Amino acid sequence: MTGGAPAGPGGGGDAAAESLIDTVQALLRELPGLFSDRVELFTLELSRASAALGRIVAWLVSIAVVGVTAWLALWAGLGVGLVHLGLHWALALLLVLAVNLLAVVVGLNQVRRLARQLSLPATRRHLTLGNAWSAPEAAPPTGSAHHAGADAAPPVARW
Repeated sequence: MTGGAPAGPGGGGDAAAESLIDTVQALLRELPGLFSDRVELFTLELSRASAALGRIVAWLVSIAVVGVTAWLALWAGLGVGLVHLGLHWALALLLVLAVNLLAVVVGLNQVRRLARQLSLPATRRHLTLGNAWSAPEAAPPTGSAHHAGADAAPPVARW
């Protein structure tokens, strides 16, 4: 490109093209360095985050052990208190057991309800290609709460 005739009436076409090429080449030379700096920062932060996560897990295990010990002491004390109030020891034990089992059932129901969210159902619906090409949904009955009115949104392709 350096030995050619001027490209236009101003005569600076070759110089501008060479300047642009030089700029692009300089950018391409710097690009690997910029990318590697960001990758190095990312790996250092991941290493730091993994160490912090390990310490967090260790603390949570310690807290869980102390919490379970306190829970057992609380219920043992309540059981002994019920026995001192005149309740038969077997009935006091059964009452403590029933309250704890009720707490387990409530906790398991909450876990089951929350576990459905782990599958990311809305995201899967929107990202599944099969839904974009499937037949449109049947129109709801005319007496339903979701009828085609002013608040109805236009159909959106899902993919």
